[in-house]
Amino acid sequence: MSFEGWTVFALFWMLFVTTPGPNAVNCIQNGMTLGFPRALWGVAGILTQATLFLFASAAGITALIAASPTGFVVAKYLGAGFLIWTGIRGWMNARRPPAATDRPGHSVYIRAFLIATINPKSVAGYLAAFSQFVQPDVPIWSQMAVIVPTALTITTASYMTYTALGVFVGRAALGAVFNTWFRRAMAVCFIVYGLLLGASSLPARS
Repeated sequence: MSFEGWTVFALFWMLFVTTPGPNAVNCIQNGMTLGFPRALWGVAGILTQATLFLFASAAGITALIAASPTGFVVAKYLGAGFLIWTGIRGWMNARRPPAATDRPGHSVYIRAFLIATINPKSVAGYLAAFSQFVQPDVPIWSQMAVIVPTALTITTASYMTYTALGVFVGRAALGAVFNTWFRRAMAVCFIVYGLLLGASSLPARS
């Protein structure tokens, strides 16, 4: 991958992971309710998903999934239901004081991994990255040596920033009416993302 190609990919990936979506909302919620150290388990879950999807895309698995209407529909509705359930649960718990002890690290990690995996923009984003930026005449694994660290570094910085934002909001408004409504707004975002995922079509392929 040339320097120019790397620059374009880095800008694309920055836009891809910084655009607010379910991952960002989850990181903000984790930061608000768990504090920064424990909330980093959520970032680790996202990074695990990103690593798996990067290598799956390189192997052509993501493209294969996108080409299977039945598999996509099943995954789509399971993911939509999970997001909507997460939003409803978040709305119901918005008035309750957050308790970090109720969310062990492995639970935070698994939840973040699941949300990242069924994120409606994930498959489309990874397909776009590999259809637009991978050069077919260059060995894929030599390109992965550049793509993977770049993507994971940008992903880490983005979601750690969202987590820190959640910590700031939680400390600034903890126990206040604003805090309850902010948490409800995050819950509504999950419900909306779930409805959008349920109504989405197959990701377009170039």
